[in-house]
Amino acid sequence: MLTEKLYYQDPYLVNFSTSIQKMNQDLEGKWYVVLNETAFYPTGGGQPHDKGVIGGYEVWNVEEVEGEIRHYLHLPLATTSEIVDCSIDWNRRFDHMQQHAGQHILSAAFEEIYGFRTTSFHLGNELCTIDLDIKQLENHEASRVEAYANEIIINNHPIQAKWVTEEEAKALPLRKALSVTDEIRLVIIPDFDYNGCGGTHPNSTGQVQAIKILEWEKQKNGIRITFVCGIRVLNQLQAKHDTISKMKPLLNAPEEKLLDAVTILKENAKSLEKELQATLDTILEVNAKQLIDDAELYKNETWKLVAESFEGKSMQDLQKLAKTMLAKTDEAMIVGLISIYEGKLQVVVGRTGDVSVSMKTWIQSILSEIDGKGGGNDTFAQGGGESSLQAIELLNRALVHLEKQLTY
Repeated sequence: MLTEKLYYQDPYLVNFSTSIQKMNQDLEGKWYVVLNETAFYPTGGGQPHDKGVIGGYEVWNVEEVEGEIRHYLHLPLATTSEIVDCSIDWNRRFDHMQQHAGQHILSAAFEEIYGFRTTSFHLGNELCTIDLDIKQLENHEASRVEAYANEIIINNHPIQAKWVTEEEAKALPLRKALSVTDEIRLVIIPDFDYNGCGGTHPNSTGQVQAIKILEWEKQKNGIRITFVCGIRVLNQLQAKHDTISKMKPLLNAPEEKLLDAVTILKENAKSLEKELQATLDTILEVNAKQLIDDAELYKNETWKLVAESFEGKSMQDLQKLAKTMLAKTDEAMIVGLISIYEGKLQVVVGRTGDVSVSMKTWIQSILSEIDGKGGGNDTFAQGGGESSLQAIELLNRALVHLEKQLTY
């Protein structure tokens, strides 16, 4: 026997009593009951399911599966032979009614004013979205549609839900093509919107309270609009008010001057960042010059060797230091720098143009010690690997490989 859908008869029904058709577990072992009649709306048509209580047990999900409406419980009912009292979570239900009806109004407003067609709708826990079949949306277009949608709400038009035949539906100005040919249910705002829909809605547009478009972005081949309706508008307003209230003392500015304060703060941060970078560059050049001055000719070669190990220098730090030394010197030189950084060994090697040693060959021999990876060319190379050795230990092994390279 099919469950009687009380939510279609009265979407405002909160409490009801009924008998249980069956209790069972699905293929995943989750318990559910099927009622003779139900006010619990199952997930469908873009609208999430209701929650509530059956016989004192929490209903955490409602789905229509294989023609039956399954009310999922965390535990099985103690008995299935008695009439059970049921109640739905009204705040959740009415929120969904507001958002769903608001979506109808917003989509119809976009289509009526600009011919922008809605291709999909998502009702989330906090935000709702619709996707429009357009390439871009201008600010003035969104503002005009939002104002018109709220005018429809304020005028408190009736919202009617009715079952019609296919022939009756063809005679009405439907906003989109029907997906079914039997059991056709229309949700109608007379002289404004006619739409096939299986969701729950308030009985007038005034109960939607308000619509607010929050933002939009490109999504695949269209534009995704994020919006809220009803109580969610107040929630968004409260959240933004709380944020502004916290910002005022931090920025020492009244609400109307917050943007100016943030702009000044951002400009100051950029200025300080430039000053910091200039200081770091100066320190880098001093360090590079000191390393060059301290370097000596390598054994019987005609070039100097700078070989150093560090802790906490990143690959970018090593690269910048090595390139600075190679650019600043007018002597023939090879540079080998190794650092432990965030649990990894980082290696950078380089040479001036008047040295014939291949940095690509040297880096490969160094990285073989730590099962590392890297790349580069004969004049400059870099890589890294696991910190299986200390930086100074790897540096010592690197010098051994350099000496072997020179021997061969």
